[in-house]
Formats: sequence, structure tokens, C-alpha cells
Amino acid sequence: MCRHLAFLGPAERLGRLLVEPEHGLYRQSWAPRRQRYGTVNADGFGVGWYAEEDPVPARYRRAGPIWGDPAFADLARVVRSRAVLAAVRSATVPGPDGEAAAAPFTADRWLFSHNGAVSGWPRTAAPLVRTLPAADLLSLQAQCDAAFVWALVLHRLRRGDDPGRALADTVLEIDEAAPGSRLNLLLTDGETITATTWGDTLWYLAWPGRLPRGPGSARPEGTGIVVASEPYDDDPRWREVPDLTLLAADRTEVLLTPLKDLRTDLASAPSEEPCT
Repeated sequence: MCRHLAFLGPAERLGRLLVEPEHGLYRQSWAPRRQRYGTVNADGFGVGWYAEEDPVPARYRRAGPIWGDPAFADLARVVRSRAVLAAVRSATVPGPDGEAAAAPFTADRWLFSHNGAVSGWPRTAAPLVRTLPAADLLSLQAQCDAAFVWALVLHRLRRGDDPGRALADTVLEIDEAAPGSRLNLLLTDGETITATTWGDTLWYLAWPGRLPRGPGSARPEGTGIVVASEPYDDDPRWREVPDLTLLAADRTEVLLTPLKDLRTDLASAPSEEPCT
């Protein structure tokens, strides 16, 4: 499993979100507190962020551990953003993808991360391949299961599904083809955060919950939210998202919907014709 985090709020340095918290994503790369599968997240990391007046996110990824990259430490010290998605990747079997397998994945205005695993990958993905156009399969960003999950989500987004429906339908479809999969998905367009819990932990801290700051620093103005695999500190205002839930949030509100309710909706919807 991996650890990931998304943030919407007042412009904040990447370091204050990811590095400086006592139990932030940086520390979670070697000492996560609530990770259910795996113990070290050292096979790559990435961070994506949005600059003012530009809807297309920037991204920085590497194949090695986050603690071993001095360039990231320098970048995190100065880069500020009102919207961020970052992830550290669990140690896994060797593969050819390198940093291409590290989240966040991106296309258009979206950033995406998958915390989990597709059970029986890649054999169990065979029934899902027919739902994707050939061009999408040939342009997968990596050969890992997370890149394939992103392709399924992105296909739905580009055909016009809203983010919640795109994530929920993808999770339910994969679970049917590969039971036992762990599918905590995290998606942002810089204005909203959408996430699922399916087999691992997810928490959120709604603004004006505090971000970690040095002595004498003022609390930032505005509203916002942090959504993360686990809390970056021991603030009692963190709230755990129940398993099998869809989270949809913006800077002012959070909506939680049981995925079992959406399963009923999906079962009653007309089936999609396969792509050719």
C-alpha cells in the first residue's frame, strides 16, 4: 500500500503540508502509523500542485524515496499552492516503470493517486480491458495496476462523468472483476477533492483546522480541507472516513456517501456498449 494526501485551502508551502508535520507524508514514507499493508513507502514519490491562474497542474516525481532527494527538499521549501496532491509509493516488486509508476498521475486538469492493489493483477484486468479504447491502452503511463486504474477513471471523466461517479463506478467495476482489491482512490482538479475508501484508511481535517507552523506563525485565512491516508498530527479534529465510502469535498464542505448505495444505482443503470 501507499500513503497519499490532497489539500485545498489558502496558499501554503509544500514543506508545511508534507515535510514539517510530525507525522507528515515525509515521515510516513518510513514510519506510517495506520498503514494496514506494507511497512515502507520507498519505491518512488510524487507531488502535483496548481499555480495561480493555471488550471493544468505541475508535477514532480522520482523513483527513489522522498527522504533521499535533496532537490525535493529545496522545492518544498519555496513552492506554494492552494491545491496539492502528493503520494509516497509502497516498496514493491522490481519493475521497468521507475518514476512513471509513482503518483500522482495526471491528464488535462486532473491529479490522481491509487492507494491499494488490484487483486490478481494483471490477469484479473482482462475483463476490464474491453471497456477502454485502444488508444487509452496504448498510452498507459506505466505498466502497474495504478496506471490502469487511472486509465479507467480518466476514460469516464472524459466521457462526461462527474468525479464521484467516475471513481465509484471504477471501484465497483474492479471489485467485480478482481474481488479483494484494495481501492483507495484520490482525485483533484484543484477545486474539489474526490476519494474512495475500499480496504485502507482515509481521514480528513476540515478548515479551519490548523496546519503545522512554527512559533509565532498566524493561522492562515480562508477555508479548506486536507484529505489523507492518515493524520499528519494528533489534532483531535481529524475525522476518519468509514470503509466503502465516497468522499466529495471542496473548500467549504465534505459529503460522505456509502458506496453500497451507489452500487444499487449502478446496477439499475443501462449497460455501456464495449469500445471497439
